[in-house]
Amino acid sequence: DHRDLHSFPTRRSSDLKEILLADDGKTVELSNERVVGTNDIGMVAWHCFMKTPEYPEGREMVVISNDVTVQSGSFGVKEDDFFEAASIYARERGLPRIYIACNSGARIVLVDSLKPMFKVSWKDENNPSQGFEYLYLTEEDYKSLPEGTVEGEMVTAGSEKRFALSDIIGTIHGIGVENLRGSGTIAGETARAYDETFTLSYVTGRSVGIGAYLVRLGQRCIQMQVGPMILTGYSALNKLLGRDVYTSQDQLGGPQIMFPNGVTHELVQDDQEGVNAILDWVSFVPKTAKSYPVALKSAADPIDRPVDFQPTKAPYDPRHMLAGTRAPDGTWVSGFFDRNTFKEYLAGWGKSVVVGRARLGGIPMGVIAVETRLVEQRIPADPGNEASREMILPQAGQVWYPDSAYKTAQAIKDFGRGENLPLMIFANWRGFSGGTRDMAGEILKFGAMIVDALVEYKHPVFVYIPPNGELRGGAWVVIDPTINEKVMEMYADKESRGGILEPPGICEVKFRAADQKSKMHQLDPVLAGLDQELEMASDADDVSELKKQIKDRETALMPLYLQVAHEFADLHDRSGRMKAKGVIRDVLEWKSSRSYMYWRVKRRIAEYELRNKIMEADAALDHAAATAKVEAMVGDNYNDDEKFLEYLELEGPGLDSQVGGLKISAIKSAVAAMFDGLDADQKSEILKGL
Repeated sequence: DHRDLHSFPTRRSSDLKEILLADDGKTVELSNERVVGTNDIGMVAWHCFMKTPEYPEGREMVVISNDVTVQSGSFGVKEDDFFEAASIYARERGLPRIYIACNSGARIVLVDSLKPMFKVSWKDENNPSQGFEYLYLTEEDYKSLPEGTVEGEMVTAGSEKRFALSDIIGTIHGIGVENLRGSGTIAGETARAYDETFTLSYVTGRSVGIGAYLVRLGQRCIQMQVGPMILTGYSALNKLLGRDVYTSQDQLGGPQIMFPNGVTHELVQDDQEGVNAILDWVSFVPKTAKSYPVALKSAADPIDRPVDFQPTKAPYDPRHMLAGTRAPDGTWVSGFFDRNTFKEYLAGWGKSVVVGRARLGGIPMGVIAVETRLVEQRIPADPGNEASREMILPQAGQVWYPDSAYKTAQAIKDFGRGENLPLMIFANWRGFSGGTRDMAGEILKFGAMIVDALVEYKHPVFVYIPPNGELRGGAWVVIDPTINEKVMEMYADKESRGGILEPPGICEVKFRAADQKSKMHQLDPVLAGLDQELEMASDADDVSELKKQIKDRETALMPLYLQVAHEFADLHDRSGRMKAKGVIRDVLEWKSSRSYMYWRVKRRIAEYELRNKIMEADAALDHAAATAKVEAMVGDNYNDDEKFLEYLELEGPGLDSQVGGLKISAIKSAVAAMFDGLDADQKSEILKGL
């Protein structure tokens, strides 16, 4: 346990040690002896220990921060080396890595000692407007510089020897492109950290260039109201455009830009709120990247209570379904998750999808739900383009658009990397928006990203079609459990629907007006009588009159039989057929779904952990073989979630002993296989050595 090595005082509720770069410039060491404010580079970091409600025995994290008091918090070579070492320290231990960003980007430096030395060789000394040929140093100044400070050649101008400059190297490492190389190094390290542990950035002030990229590469971002993320300052852009177009950094990377575009997950007003937001987020995160988040042992909301909020066919706020709400009379209407635990993220982007984190019976979960109401996407006008105008694009509920499809894929990736959250998807999509604008807006690409994210997901995923919800066409395809059968399960509410097209669309193709008229003539006694009369009629006038009566009757019945056709098509889309065809695991009742899913989630996590222990004990076992071992260990209890968990709790030591036996058997088998590959002399030599 590396915490023991660092001797954290576990009796205190929190403690920290400063992370310092070791003498080798690559590794780090911990200290609590350095006086605050004596750091000589613009980057600091701490290894923090704290006791939390989730981990009363204590948990750890690494905090890395710019020091804006040192050269405006810019990134030089030393800062890059330190950031990389501190990030590797967190990543290798699987600890949450928090980055507090406030900087001015890669450091820009000129060799100031040369400024008073260099001279200009003008084409015409008396007329500088003709331009210059080169910059140079006098022979005396050149010889006074350390070797390698500059490059060029010695030339003669009249009687004067000059050193014409071709390159300025400088004597200090960290004044130019080497800073960019360092920026590239820490960009790559941050991308690796996101893949291997939990990363979160808090933008407390201006973050420029590589500072902004580090925030994005860490993916999860909390932004303070006055902390813009920019690539180039507004004054530099104004010079490029030749006029004063932009008036502040906020126009380029402030909250009004970064929150709607999905870079910023959450906005805060000040640092106190920012720290609270960090701790709130970390409360859903496990101790290390290789463990599961723990369930709160004293969940205040009873797991067996009914779900009071009822999703309707009319548009409603899906947050009420997840978190609950107040009724008009002030009474509490409970939602699916534990009360006061749902927290939404990425609320400003892709508004037709709602994502966040919540607890179910104390178990932390990632959540994706669908907005059923009409929302708007706002695209701001660009002050740099006089022809641009703000665009307001309406987006219908229950439809994936390019931004909300990307948001869905991004959320799945975030939940699965470092957070290790079981995922609940309340699937209520009619499909993807496939119009010209959205096809050009890469809806196909972002929809495919949802599949990519689910294929990579390693933790339990539960897809639930809620009451009065529907899952149609391509929307079903991208979240079907066969995408990743090892982790995914699908459920449907008794009052939900699933199919390729909605009933009106199906009837346009498979139950057209002619089919509906045929059904009228089969079932309606009036039409049946008219058909008989028409068959027997011989007089032309009678035939004409009967045909008119038949047509009038068909016209009168058509609205009713259209409903009949829709009902017939709808019967094909109900949960009973989904269960019969094996495309869902079970049909649920909404009122009791909370209790059902709690036991299912808890069981899946427990089975996942046991299966992983078995696969670690015997690397030759794949997922299916390890699952078979689990089933053999628990016997008849395997098919009942509550009995399965009860058995694991009662027989825990015995199961651990069985896993230990598997490990010994696997080692014996591996040694025997290697020994069999040796000849008699080699075997004899090894046995002598034993």
